[in-house]
Formats: sequence, structure tokens, C-alpha cells
Amino acid sequence: MTDYKDYGWTAGQTHAHGFLYPTLCAMLEHDKSKRILDLGCGNGAIACRLLDQGYDVYGLDASESGIGIANSRYPGRFFVQDISTVALPIGLDHIEFDLVISTEVIEHIYDPRSYMQLVKNILSKHGGELVISTPYHGYLKNLVMALTNKMDSHFTVLWDGGHIKFWSRRTLTALLNEFGFEVTQFKGSGRIPFIWKSMFVRASLNGS
Repeated sequence: MTDYKDYGWTAGQTHAHGFLYPTLCAMLEHDKSKRILDLGCGNGAIACRLLDQGYDVYGLDASESGIGIANSRYPGRFFVQDISTVALPIGLDHIEFDLVISTEVIEHIYDPRSYMQLVKNILSKHGGELVISTPYHGYLKNLVMALTNKMDSHFTVLWDGGHIKFWSRRTLTALLNEFGFEVTQFKGSGRIPFIWKSMFVRASLNGS
């Protein structure tokens, strides 16, 4: 974690939660009986809302400020850990999770394969599922951004700690398949179809 720059979380939701949370809730409609890990939970805004609704959720993030905020609401549910490692921290390593959720995280990670290995290790004890979101990129959206001169602002290199990986449905599916996951559901989130702000993918670890 020596190269990690803390996001500097404050309490409350970001603008993205307004369109991400309803989509996530729709995908988790039948998962209240499952034990869930929010991987890259930030300040716990999503995990705490799910806990408020009766879901069994724990959270993990590299940000000490974010985890501090999350634990102020639900003490003992949130842990600091570099999510590019391949094992859970003490305090979570004894828990068997049925489902991992991870919203708007993978686009910030230099080494997404280490991140996916962690997800696989978490779920490999008895199988399970992953629900992941990341900004959507596809032909039509990219074309619209090019025609409206939005490419520099969207793919900005001036945001420290910003997005360094830009995923399409195809490339995210390829990464999931590489680690033994089979995609079972896809949903766009925010804006109109095929110009979505983000995409959600649900995937099952093969054999589960």
C-alpha cells in the first residue's frame, strides 16, 4: 500500500450513488439471505444502505478515512486492506461469503488480475457470485463522446487517483472468464441505453 493515495472520503453519498444504488438493489433483490462482502467499499455508503435494509454486509477498502466513516455507522463491519492483495485481513478471513459486490472500483486498479484473484479466493471455498460495476464503454457511447468533443474530459489524465482502465462489456467478460466466472446478468445504469454511465455484470464462479 506504499503507493496508495487515500481518497479522502467524507460522509454521505457521491453523485454516482444516485444511479448506481437502484440498479444494484434490483440485482440483489433475492440475495437478503446471503453473506455479502463489499470489496472497495469506500466510505461504506452503499454497504450501510444495504445493512439498513436488512442485508448481511461487510466492507473492505484501502482507505483509512473511508473505513473510519463506515465503522462509525456499523462498528466492526468494515476493514482496511489493500484490495490488490490476494487474501482477506484478520477479522474477515474466517467468514464464508456467498456474494461479492464491487461498485466503481476495477477502473482504478493498475493490476485487475490480482483483484480478481482476491475475489476468486474469497468465493472458492464453496462457490459464489460477483456483482461488479464500472463505467460503461461501447461503440455508440465512444462515438457520441468523439462527436461532442468529450473525449479529453472523459478520459482525463489530470485526475490523480482517477480511472486508469476503461472497460467494455467484452473486455470485462473476458477477464471474468479468465478467472473461471460465467456472466449471468448484465444491466446498464444511468442515462439512456448504450450511452449508459455505468454497467453492472453478475457472474457465477464456475462450479457454484
